[in-house]
Amino acid sequence: MNIEHTNSVYFIGIGGIGMSALARYFVAKGFNVGGYDKTKTDLTDTLEDLGVSIHFDDDVTHIDNRFLDAETTLVVYTPAIPKSHSELNYFRSNQFKVIKRSELLGEVTRQTFCLAVAGTHGKTTTTSILGHLLNVCNVEVTAFLGGISENYNSNLILNGTEVTVVEADEFDRSFLTLSPDFACITSMDADHLDIYGDASELVKSFEDFSKKIKPNGKLFVKNGLPIKGITYGIEDDSDYSVKNIKIINGSYVFDVKTPNALLENFKFSLPGRHNLSNALIALAMSVEYGLPHPQLAKGLASYKGVKRRFTYHVKTDNLVYIDDYAHHPEEINAVHQAVREMYPDKKVLAVFQPHLFSRTQDFANEFAESLSQFDTVFLLDIYPARELPIDGVNSEWLLDKIENKNKKLVQKSELIEAIKSENASVVLTIGAGDIGEEVKHIKKGLSLAS
Repeated sequence: MNIEHTNSVYFIGIGGIGMSALARYFVAKGFNVGGYDKTKTDLTDTLEDLGVSIHFDDDVTHIDNRFLDAETTLVVYTPAIPKSHSELNYFRSNQFKVIKRSELLGEVTRQTFCLAVAGTHGKTTTTSILGHLLNVCNVEVTAFLGGISENYNSNLILNGTEVTVVEADEFDRSFLTLSPDFACITSMDADHLDIYGDASELVKSFEDFSKKIKPNGKLFVKNGLPIKGITYGIEDDSDYSVKNIKIINGSYVFDVKTPNALLENFKFSLPGRHNLSNALIALAMSVEYGLPHPQLAKGLASYKGVKRRFTYHVKTDNLVYIDDYAHHPEEINAVHQAVREMYPDKKVLAVFQPHLFSRTQDFANEFAESLSQFDTVFLLDIYPARELPIDGVNSEWLLDKIENKNKKLVQKSELIEAIKSENASVVLTIGAGDIGEEVKHIKKGLSLAS
């Protein structure tokens, strides 16, 4: 791929979290940028404000003329786009250079010093912490985030183009296009079995990813994973380990043991041991990159989180409302641990929207076990995303498996009234589907009620 002869980039699925970040990167580099998406969102609005030409009908006649020259236009698409998409087929049949998003990101990583974050959980939070730390330390960095950073209100941190921080996504094996200098693996739990077939194939793809690191690069792995690298963990014998943890005013205060020093007195405000682990690996990569302890401590203390990752929407003495993207049993367990650590004596209501029929089928028993830990559970219908229904796999089937007498199916239209009638002190909404669209309505309903 030769980006030098390109002056225009057209994105099919431009509103996606990863696609829109790349679109903004190329706007910053002075390219013509345009694209298609199915729906108008805050992300597409932000792009249009930057002068990006976007339309929302799959129709070749709507494509701006600047993107119709096959010599100068690069076309980028996301795997979520169906094969029948008429614009995608037009570009292919007219000899345009057409590539997946992951290939474009791979090319960007080849041309920069790249720090990549892989793992079945924790990628977005870790990437945003790492990008924030490098930015605060004034590294000339671009960080591509899989979520909206609370610090920057954006899915892109842009402070220069010498260094990149990227999420290495195992979905569709797309992370195998990357060429990182530093990489970490946060977790390797079974997921995306609709793509991989079984867990051993998933593990193999992480091994393949570890071989993509540039010569003289470094691999960091969560202690206990079956891949060799610089280890990290909490209160253990890892190369990098969190020590002396205290909770003060809802924040973690801790020290970090490195291979040759003890770095003292870090403060981090995201609840949950999983988030503490994410902060640790971001610190470990930053230390190995050569950043100084005082600036890292200051940067970590100022980190605010990622939207839909344990995001507080109501936080009063009587009522707490938290929204989280958790859509895998291990992620739900992590959210549960965080809530119980912060609110040990409070009644907790969890509202869960399962994401994908295949994932619900693959992990039904594990979902039931993780959801049973909450005091009350509401289930919404399964969000299909890219899938057709699977016979017999629905929320009623999942509800039957949950061992908790305080459980019920709830329709979105009845959700606010159902939540209010529970009088729970802590309310959680969790899931990766369109439950995120309900958050502002729930917040308003709860705020009026309290």
